[in-house]
Amino acid sequence: MQKEVIKANIVVFIASFCTLVIELVAGRIMAPHVGVSLYTWTSIIGVVLAGISIGAYVGGLIADRFPRPSTLGWLLFLSGIGALSISPLTNLLGATHLQTTLMMRILVLTTFIFFIPSCILGMISPVVVKLTLHNLAKTGNVVGKIYAFSTLGSIIGTFATGFFLISWMGTRNILLTVGIILIISAMIFGGIFTRKKTSAIFFAVFILIFVSLAWTFYGYAFKMPLDDKTYFFKESNYYTIQVRKCLTKDERVWADALVLDHLIHSINVYDDPFHLDYEYIRIYEELMRWRMNRSGSLKTLFIGGGGYTLPRSLELMYPTAEIDVVEIDPEITRVVHEYLGVPENTRIRSFNEDGRWFVMNSTEIEKYDFIVGDAFNDLSIPYHLTTKEFALQMARLLKPDGILMANVIDSYQKGLFMPSYIRTLEEVFGKGNVHLVSPKLDQENTGISTRVIVASKRGVDMNDFVQFIGEKGGKDVMSHVMSQEQLQQYLTERPSVVLTDDYVPVDNLIAPIFEERYGYRRH
Repeated sequence: MQKEVIKANIVVFIASFCTLVIELVAGRIMAPHVGVSLYTWTSIIGVVLAGISIGAYVGGLIADRFPRPSTLGWLLFLSGIGALSISPLTNLLGATHLQTTLMMRILVLTTFIFFIPSCILGMISPVVVKLTLHNLAKTGNVVGKIYAFSTLGSIIGTFATGFFLISWMGTRNILLTVGIILIISAMIFGGIFTRKKTSAIFFAVFILIFVSLAWTFYGYAFKMPLDDKTYFFKESNYYTIQVRKCLTKDERVWADALVLDHLIHSINVYDDPFHLDYEYIRIYEELMRWRMNRSGSLKTLFIGGGGYTLPRSLELMYPTAEIDVVEIDPEITRVVHEYLGVPENTRIRSFNEDGRWFVMNSTEIEKYDFIVGDAFNDLSIPYHLTTKEFALQMARLLKPDGILMANVIDSYQKGLFMPSYIRTLEEVFGKGNVHLVSPKLDQENTGISTRVIVASKRGVDMNDFVQFIGEKGGKDVMSHVMSQEQLQQYLTERPSVVLTDDYVPVDNLIAPIFEERYGYRRH
C-alpha cells in the first residue's frame, strides 16, 4: 500500500509539473503570432483550466470502467504525444488568418493547440486515485497526499519554467523534453513491463517516434521557423529575440534588424551610427537637436532600449551628452553590444530593470532634459507605463523645462489608445502642454502609424521648434506638429479615458489596431 501511494504521488507530481510547464510555455510560444497581452493569457489560462476540468470528469469515468495500471500508462503516453504536438501545431496554425475578432482568434488558436494536451493530463489524477484507494477508511489521507504532491508539482513547474527553463532551453526544447518525460513515465508507471507484448509495443512506438523526431521531424516541429537572413535567435525571459539582415527603407543599404516577438523593433546600420531608419526616431532626433542648439544640454533617459539606435547615434553626435537606457531584458543589451554596433566601452549607461521600478527608485540629483518612452509597440503595451501615476513619477525626474517624448502606434481615425494616452498626460502636464507630432502632414489618411507624443511641465515652444527645423528648407524634415486647436478637436471627437493604476484597459484599447491591420472584423 505504501509503495502504491509513493508511486501515485510521483505520477501526479510529474503530470502537474508538465501541465504548468506547458501553460507557461504557451505564452512564449504564442507571442510571435498574437503578441503578449491580457487576451493571450486569459485564453491560455482559460483553455488549460477547461482542459483539466473536462479531463478530470472524463478521467473519473475511465477510471471506473478501466481500473488498471495500463489505463494510466496509455494516458501518460497520449499526454506525451499531446505535448509533442504543440510545437508543430503552433507552426502550422500560428500564421492562419481567421476573419474574426482579436479575442476570438487568440481563443481559437489556443484551444486547437493546448486543449487536448491539457485534457489528457487532467485525466491522470482520477485514475491515480482509483488505482491507489483500497481502504475507504484512509480515503482522506491518500487523497490529501495525492492532491498535495499534485499541487507541489504545479508550483515547482511554474517556478522552474519562469525562472530557469525558458531562458536555458527555449520553448520548443522544453516541449520536446516534456513529451519524452511523459512517454518514459508511461513505461515506468503504466505497468507495461509486466506484460511483454505491451512493453514491446511501447518500446517500438517510442523508438519510432524518437528516431522520426531526430532525423525528419525535429527541424520543423521543434525549431522556430526562421528565414535565411536570420543569423541570431534566442528566447529570453522576456522576448523571442531575432537579429536578421534587412534592407533599409530606401533599399540602398543592408542593415541589422532586431525582432522582438512578432515586431521589428529596431534597424541599425552597423557601420553608420547616424542612420535612423524609423521616422519616429528621426522626430526624436530633431527635437533633441533643437533643444541642444538652444540650451547646450542633453541628459536623456530612454525607457526601453531595443536596438539602442538613437542612444548609439547621440553618443557620437554629442560628446557631452549623458545617456541612460533602462532595458528590462539583459539579453537584449548583450545582443546590442555583440551584433548591433554598440561598443563595450560606451558612455551609455544601461540599467536592466523595469522602467517604472527605475523611475520610482531613481535618486538622480541632476534631472533629465528628455525622458524618451520607447517601450510601446502595437500588440504588447506595458500597461503600468501608461498611467497617470507613472507620468507623475516621470515628471518628477524632468527638469522644469524638460520634455517627455513617447512613441504611440495607433490608428488616427479609429484608435482608442492614443487619445486616452494624450488625455492622461494632460492630467499631469496640463492642457495645452501635450502635443502630437507626426511624420506626415495629412493626419486623416495615415491610418495605423507611429506618432510621437510630446509633453512638458512648462510647455514646449513648438513654434520655435517648427521654425528651427524649417530652416532646412523643408528638405528631409520629419516632424509635423498638429496645432493645439486641431488636437483638442480630435480629442473631443474621439472616445478616451484617463488611464490610472486602478483602471488601465490598454489591451482593449489597442485591439482595433490588430483587427484593422490583419483584416479582422469587430462585432
